[in-house]
Amino acid sequence: MASLSTLLVTFYMSLIALLLLFSHVVTARYHHHGHRGHHNNKKQHKHNNSHISYPPSISPEPSNSDEGVYDVRSFGAVGDGVTDDTEAFKAAWDAACQVESSVIHVPVGYSFMIQSTIFTGPCQTGLVFQLEGTIMPPDGPESWGSNKSKRQWLVFYRVNELSLQGGGVIDGRGEEWWNLPCKPHKAIRFFMSSNLTVEGIKMKNSPQFNFRFDNCKNVHIESLHITAPIWSPNTDGIHIEQTSNVEIYDSLISNGDDCVSIGAGCYDVDIRNLTCGPGGHGISIGSLGNHNSRACVTNITVRDSVIKQSDNGVRIKTWQGGFGAVSGVSFINIHMDNVRNPIIIDQFYCLSKDCSNRTSAVSVSDIEYASIKGTYDIRSPPVHFACSDTIPCTNITLSDIELLPDQGELVLDPFCWNAYGGVQDTLTIPPIFCLLEGNPPAMFENNDLGYCSSS
Repeated sequence: MASLSTLLVTFYMSLIALLLLFSHVVTARYHHHGHRGHHNNKKQHKHNNSHISYPPSISPEPSNSDEGVYDVRSFGAVGDGVTDDTEAFKAAWDAACQVESSVIHVPVGYSFMIQSTIFTGPCQTGLVFQLEGTIMPPDGPESWGSNKSKRQWLVFYRVNELSLQGGGVIDGRGEEWWNLPCKPHKAIRFFMSSNLTVEGIKMKNSPQFNFRFDNCKNVHIESLHITAPIWSPNTDGIHIEQTSNVEIYDSLISNGDDCVSIGAGCYDVDIRNLTCGPGGHGISIGSLGNHNSRACVTNITVRDSVIKQSDNGVRIKTWQGGFGAVSGVSFINIHMDNVRNPIIIDQFYCLSKDCSNRTSAVSVSDIEYASIKGTYDIRSPPVHFACSDTIPCTNITLSDIELLPDQGELVLDPFCWNAYGGVQDTLTIPPIFCLLEGNPPAMFENNDLGYCSSS
C-alpha cells in the first residue's frame, strides 16, 4: 500500500498538469481570436509550452469569411487533379453571380478538373474570377462525358463586367487531341459579353483556340503567357470575331497557329507590346469571306511588337468569293526575327488545291506599314502583296522598311499583284517598286465599303 507521502506527490503532480493544460487552452484561444492576422508570426509570439497547430497533412477548412469571396473548396471542390470539380465551380459561380463585386477564388496549390461547362449570366457587375491555382479539362477525348460538348470547354455567356485574372494556370491538356481528324474543342470562350478583362493568366497546350471572343464589346487583355508546341494545329492564341473595342497588351504567345487572329465584324482593335513566337503564323486579319460571306474589319492598330521564327509576320488573308472590306489598318514598329513572310496580303487564300477564281472579293484599302525591321527566311520574299484580279488593294503605304535575309546577302525582290499604293520618302530595304501608282481604273471600282458602313 502506497505511503501517504507518495499519494501527496502524485496528487500535486496531477494538479500541476491540469493547471498547465488549462493555461494552454486559454492562451491558444486568446491568440487565435484576439490577435487575428498575427498568430502565425512566430518572431512576435514565443511560447515556452506546446501549442495547438494543424499537422502538415491537414489544412484548415476553407471558408467564405471574407465578405464577397467564394472559395471553390467551400462548395466541395477537391483540387486533386482527378476528382470532377465541375459542380463545385458551378455552385460557386451561381452564388457569386448574385453579389456585386464578388470574387470566385481558385486557390494556389490545387489542380481542379472541370468538365465542359457554360458559366451563364447576367450577373451582378464587378465579378472577378481569381485564378491562382490550376484548372484543366478531362485528360483527352476518351475522358470526356458522353453528354458533354467536345467543341468547347469553358464558356462565359452573357456576362457584363467580368475579370478573369490571377497568376494561375489553365492547362488545356491538348496533346491527345492534336492528331485527331475531328476538330478538337476551343478552351476558353467569351460569348455575347461585355466589359471583359483577362489578365495575368498562363495558358498551355490548348486543344485548339486558346481564348476566343465572339460578339463581345470592350475587351482588355493584358500580361498573358500562352504556350503550345509549334506543330500543334489550330492553337490560335487569341481569336476575336464580331467583337469591338479590344485592347491586347504586354503578352507572350508561342504556339502552332496565329498569335492573334482577327475575324469578321471586328473594329477598334489596339495591339501593343506583343511577343509572338517562336513558331506560329504571326498576327493575322482573317481569313475573311469564306463561303461567299460578308466580312468587315476596320480601325486595327498593331504596334511595338516582336514576331520571331514564325511562318508569317503581319498578314491579311481573304477568300475569293466573299464581299465586304478591310480598311484602316496600321502596322507600326514591328521587329521581325527570321520570319518567312514578314509583310503579306493574300487575297487568294485557299486551303485546298482546287480553289477556282472568283470575281467578288473582300476589298483591302488604307493599309499602313511603318518601321517594319528585322530578318526574314529566304524561302519567301519579304513583302508579298497578292490582290484580287477584279478588286485590287488600294492605298497601301510603306515607310522605314528594313528587312534583310536571315542567311546570305541577297535581298529578294518584293512581290506585288494588282496592288496600288506608294512608298513614303524613306529608304526601304528591299526597294519596293512593284506597287501600282495612283488609283485603279474605273472598271475596278467597287462599293464593298458600303456593305460595312453599319460597323
